[in-house]
Formats: sequence, C-alpha cells, structure tokens
Amino acid sequence: MSQPTTSAPPRAAAGGAATASAAGAAAPSYDLERVRADFPLLAQTIHGRPLIYLDNAASSQKPRAVLEAIAGCYRDYYANVGRGVHRLAQLATTARERARETVRAFVGAAAAEEIVFVSGTTEAINLVAHSYGRGRRTGLAAGDEVLVTAMEHHSNLVPWQLLCEERGASLRVVPIDRRGELDLAAFRRLLSPRTRIVAVAHVSNVLGTINPVAEIADLVHRRGAVLVVDGAQAAPHLTVDVAMLGCDFYAFSGHKVYGPSGIGALYGRAELLAAMPPWQGGGGMIEQVRFEGTTYAPPPQRFEAGTPNIEGAIGLAAALDYLTTLGLNAVAVWEGRLLQWAAERLGAIPGVQLVGSARERAGLLSFLVEGVHPHDVGTVLDGLGIAVRAGHHCAQPLMEVLEVPATTRASFGLYNTLDEVDALAAAVERVREVFA
Repeated sequence: MSQPTTSAPPRAAAGGAATASAAGAAAPSYDLERVRADFPLLAQTIHGRPLIYLDNAASSQKPRAVLEAIAGCYRDYYANVGRGVHRLAQLATTARERARETVRAFVGAAAAEEIVFVSGTTEAINLVAHSYGRGRRTGLAAGDEVLVTAMEHHSNLVPWQLLCEERGASLRVVPIDRRGELDLAAFRRLLSPRTRIVAVAHVSNVLGTINPVAEIADLVHRRGAVLVVDGAQAAPHLTVDVAMLGCDFYAFSGHKVYGPSGIGALYGRAELLAAMPPWQGGGGMIEQVRFEGTTYAPPPQRFEAGTPNIEGAIGLAAALDYLTTLGLNAVAVWEGRLLQWAAERLGAIPGVQLVGSARERAGLLSFLVEGVHPHDVGTVLDGLGIAVRAGHHCAQPLMEVLEVPATTRASFGLYNTLDEVDALAAAVERVREVFA
C-alpha cells in the first residue's frame, strides 16, 4: 500500500480523541519519507528483514535532533548546573532551564516553576504520593480514600497502595465497561466526601482508551479532591493542555515522546507544589543548611535534589521541539490512519480478537490470537522483523478484569507506515498457520 500525504482526523486538544473514525478537516501535508529519514535506527534489519518497530508504547525511537542535542551537550558545554560561575556551568544551566520552558509550553502550564524534572512518569507519581500524600498540610489520614481506575499501569497503582497501607486509607477502583471505557456512572458513585486523591491514566497503555480527563477533573474538584494524571501514553499522541484538562498533576516520560530515557516531567499546580515538603534531601533543593535545621528552595528546585539528568532534559526538549515542528495535528492525522487501518486489517483475520473497542482511542491495538499465547505471537513476529510487546503490560489487575493472562500489543508512532501495518497483518496470519 502506498504512503500518501494524508488528510484524516485532526489532532485532539486536551481530553479529545485522536481516533481514525472521527471526522475532520484537511491536515497539513505529512512527509513520511522525510520523517523516517530522521530516525537512523529504522534503517537496520532484524533477522535479515527490514525492521518494523511497533513497540512505541514501551519506548519510541529517537530522531537525529535528539541524538545531536545530547551529543552537543557532552561535546560543547557539559558541566554541572546550578551555582557554578564558570562559562560551561552557565551554558549548561541556561540550556536546562530553557528545556524546562520547552516542557512548560508543551503541556500548557502557566509557569516554568510548575514543571519538575524527574526520571519519568513512575518517579513523578511516586513524588506526588510521597510529598503530597504524606505532607503535614496535605497528607492522607485514616479513613480517607484514593480512587483509581481498573485500567491503570502499575506505576499509577502501586504508589497509592503503599500510601493507603501506611496511612490507613482505602483504595477504591472505578470499573470499566465491555468496550474498555471508564464507567462514569460508577465513578460518580464512588466519589465521596472521603475522596482525597483521584489517579487516572489519560490514555490506557493496554486498551488505547482516551479518558475524559476534563470531565473527570470537574467531578473531582467538586468533591474537593485532587486529580493526578498519568500522561505517559497521551503525550506522544494528544495535544496536552493542563489548563484545559483542569488536572492538578500531570506526568509523562521522555522515552515515549521520542526523547531519552531516564528523564520526564511532572506538572503540578503552583499552590499545591508550594504546600508540599521535599521528598529527597541533598544539594540543589535547599536555601540554607545548618546543623540546627534546614530551609528549602521553592518549587521546582525543592523536588530536584542532587545532580540532575542534564543531558536528558536537553534531549527531551529537542524531542518536544521536533514534535512541534512536525506539526502536532499532522502527526495525529497520520497516526489516526495507521490505527484505523490496523483495526480493519487485524479485525478481519479469523481467530483474532481485538481487545477494547473504546470510541476514543489513541496509539495502539492489543489483540489475541485464538489458541496462541501472546509470547509465542511476539516470538514469531520478531522472527519476521516485527517488534511488538507481549505480556501483561504492567497492568496485571486489568488482565484479571479482561480474564486473559496477557495480550499482544502493536503500538504506533509518527514514523510507521501503512505497508508496515500490512506486514503486521500478514505476520499474524502466519502465526495462525504455524500454530494451526
């Protein structure tokens, strides 16, 4: 199948969808060939076949702009950031703070001080659980409740379990319906005067479901609770505007948005961050240290103890700049076509079951092949040069809800092609032949 310059559904803002089925106006031209040329790793072969990389929900590949930004940092101006007065320290500090501003603009935060650099989404959520959840002014007490959904990644579940166990609070779970959408009626019933924190994925890493975060935020705030959003799967596919979403905290990881691993960002509303105590102690997060006591820096430095991932922040900014330069609407249009075509092609194969049919989806398809374990599916596909993810996807409670041990997940990025979707479908048909 040819790779057209495309017009399909527009990129969604805030909590909207990037689905292939939505109607939309014509989008800017998308030069797929040029985009693919920006990613050197895609040119290699695996087991003698051209690489087809469909594991973007786990980690995406990196464009030259990111590789060059990281190399340039090490080559031209690397030094520790903060209080250094020499030229290299000043250059590195300026570059890192410029990266913070890039992240601020990408998520629509009001001020750079609302952006905390972290190692990724997992650390960001743990930071909120430790600092907000245990703070003298904000912390949970016995009898309080934390509300999560049945579709959460372990990173947005286990930290809340630990917090509830320690504090004597209760963890309550919002169910999903047969389509894989959040049961909003049940959500409203579960919200109570005791609800203090609500944690929800913007996009499910198993189902691709886009949750209505803005609507959820309104319900949460009416109860006087705060909303923590796991944006790891949303940031690569949706236009994120935290002001429009109305969330209190929003976390995402660099390695999923075409940036480096070991870096990510937490957005927090300024007044909430100001009320939160440090969660790690060390250099860089203090104002004054004496044996008698210590005073702490204001956010975001209060939450960034120790030597940071300097080159990671710079690489993350390069990745976000790359996405923005491509055109966020154009990227979503192309990814929408990929998702629609994949659903059609895989859904037409006898014995293949697509997992989840939410009306608003982004980025990925999970599926089952009748009589074949997902690990075997993944192994056969790897032999054909196709990288997918097979397993429980760090969402074991969701697997229990779905009554399956695991799924195979194909996840799409801005460089994938319709021909690659056709190759995936042919490979899945080959799996059925092998295990017939």
